[in-house]
Amino acid sequence: MNPEDETIDMEEADYSVSETATRPPSGTNTPLLKSYTYATPLPTDLEKDQECILGVDEAGRGPVLGPMVYGICYCPLDKKDELADLGFADSKTLKENERDNLLDVIMSRPDLIGWSVRVLSPMDISNSMLRKEKYNLNALAHDTTIQLIKETITSGVNLKEVYVDTVGPPESYQKKLEGLFPSITKIVVAKKADSKYPIVSAASICAKVTRDDVLRHWIFAEKGLDSTISREFGSGYPGDPKTKAWLKATMDPVFGYPNIVRFSWATCKTSLDESGKSVRWPDDDESHSQPRITALFGQSSAGGADLAQQRKQYSTFASNAAPRPRPQLMQDMALKSVIDF
Repeated sequence: MNPEDETIDMEEADYSVSETATRPPSGTNTPLLKSYTYATPLPTDLEKDQECILGVDEAGRGPVLGPMVYGICYCPLDKKDELADLGFADSKTLKENERDNLLDVIMSRPDLIGWSVRVLSPMDISNSMLRKEKYNLNALAHDTTIQLIKETITSGVNLKEVYVDTVGPPESYQKKLEGLFPSITKIVVAKKADSKYPIVSAASICAKVTRDDVLRHWIFAEKGLDSTISREFGSGYPGDPKTKAWLKATMDPVFGYPNIVRFSWATCKTSLDESGKSVRWPDDDESHSQPRITALFGQSSAGGADLAQQRKQYSTFASNAAPRPRPQLMQDMALKSVIDF
């Protein structure tokens, strides 16, 4: 299913600033231009080589705004019933204050529970999906889950059971994980795992509260936007009327959208095609003093000696060229040159 087609209860997904909402330690106080991972220390009562159970879930797969967050939660395998008694449920079925309260419960048990989140920035999501090689949101989700599991094992956790809320067909996804982690004796990938397994429900809480916090306290990297742009962007889902209105009002006809927006989403592409301006970027590196790069290729009509001289001239120019400062416009708009797709 296309992530933009996912449905959500709009009344339960408003990101206006709340003074009472819990600020988790997994949030950020800087502009989210690069993805990052937050991880707690190991549970204080966890013994060396003690077998553990881990759950994986995500928040923010479908929205056109903000990060996608993957969360994992783990505890000793022989304590899973104690974790279940703490009252976890799928974060999508809970109100904001209920999710915040459950994260407080998780954080109050550092003896029992460890958790971490991977916060994927909108820019990284879009750059990944626009690679020359085919790389979709499912592949990104799988790679993020694998990364979190690997990091947990590397930290010294002896994982024996893993439960994952599926992305794509659960059978092939489970087989993929089993091949990558043969030391884990039981891996279950299932639809609606967040409503079936308390350890996945706990991971869902960590992911959802983190995403809510990042969006609610979003810091715009673009100069001057924090004090001028509206934050009434609704749920962030493309079908939300509030989100649609915000996208329409925010789009710059030349520069498009600020970095909170996943510009690879069809919603943005359509809007830019319909209302954006066509821009021709002149080659501002062009200079009459710069030798032609074609001198490095092909044959020279003047003979081999002339070709060798042209190559030497170009090599000397390239090695002596001083790096130029980034244009002020690129600094103000938090733009950067992209050379790796």
